[in-house]
Amino acid sequence: MRETTVGIGAGAQQLTGELGTSDMVLNIGPQHPSTHGVLRLKLVLDGERIVTAEPVIGYMHRGAEKLFEARDYRQIIMLANRHDWLSAFSNELGVVLAVERMLGMEVPERAVWIRTLLAELNRVLNHLMFLGSYPLELGGITPIFHAFHGREELQHVMEEASGGRMHYMFNRVGGLKEDLPAGWLGRVRHAVDAVRKQLPVYENLVLGNEIFRGRTAGVGVLTREQVHAYGVSGPIARASGVDFDLRRDEPYLAYGELADLLTVVVREEGDCLARFECLLEQSANSLDLADACLDRLDGIAPGPVNLRLPKVLKAPEGTTYAWTENPLGINGYYLVSRGDKTPWRLKLRSASYNNIQALTELLPGTLVADMVAILGSMFFVVGDIDK
Repeated sequence: MRETTVGIGAGAQQLTGELGTSDMVLNIGPQHPSTHGVLRLKLVLDGERIVTAEPVIGYMHRGAEKLFEARDYRQIIMLANRHDWLSAFSNELGVVLAVERMLGMEVPERAVWIRTLLAELNRVLNHLMFLGSYPLELGGITPIFHAFHGREELQHVMEEASGGRMHYMFNRVGGLKEDLPAGWLGRVRHAVDAVRKQLPVYENLVLGNEIFRGRTAGVGVLTREQVHAYGVSGPIARASGVDFDLRRDEPYLAYGELADLLTVVVREEGDCLARFECLLEQSANSLDLADACLDRLDGIAPGPVNLRLPKVLKAPEGTTYAWTENPLGINGYYLVSRGDKTPWRLKLRSASYNNIQALTELLPGTLVADMVAILGSMFFVVGDIDK
């Protein structure tokens, strides 16, 4: 058997063995625009068809979990909000929820509702990026301009409240950094309304496009059994018929009071098209949840948004686990404390890490032409894989 290895960069080489047919081993990445970051896909091809696919990860590994052990509970928030750079607020939220659970701390009601509002705005920010970039990967450039216009509307209000555009650092153990600016709620209503009016663009321009549907319908089908086997979560899992969302099934923050408004979007097809549809419909529901949070905040009297903490914050000895429904799926935080001001261990379970494993099942048997369509529909962030 003869194998020919080809790739991008200095790693490309020729491997020869016994005479016979030749399988091509194609390296996609680690520096390639179709991989959403520094990811490498090792594909074995038989002509135009993929025989095996191996995601090779670790190129962006920062050792964040080890760094957690050398930073106190206030400092680790900064490290935690960076792995999924599209979901920074949600990332920091999981850390503070774990620490607050360990401390038995109950944050002020106003902070709970502001957190819920910002989490849903951050969810829409995340989804808009993929709603715009996925059609771009399939040849349609127009949707990404609409997506960035909507993202800027939300970025403005997120930046005004927190001071940051991507890494907000707005959560604190015990609440939030500070209260909201005067008139901010009204500006958020305007931004939410502007983004909601824009969503039909994706319905008509993308889902109504026969080329897009031809490239995605029936392509990259992920079964419910595969979802469970690989621990896939979030919109990708729900597109395969797995009806699970922590916001509804194990409510945290104010989601228990929003149960009547919260819609868990589910599809049965499990293909690329279903994953895109789940993302789009979930964005619309997140905007509805944001409006409900704004209504509630209008009715809450001004008050504190954080608790007064000691200068040196130490968590009691023990363990706890907190998990959140992040935009890309379930994030888990396993915290082990020995009574110090730093965690003894903080294990992070990130959504993209599990989701990307499913490529080993999705890609074999498909054509190379469908590889980018399948890859893009997994909606992952490489920093969320490598941590």
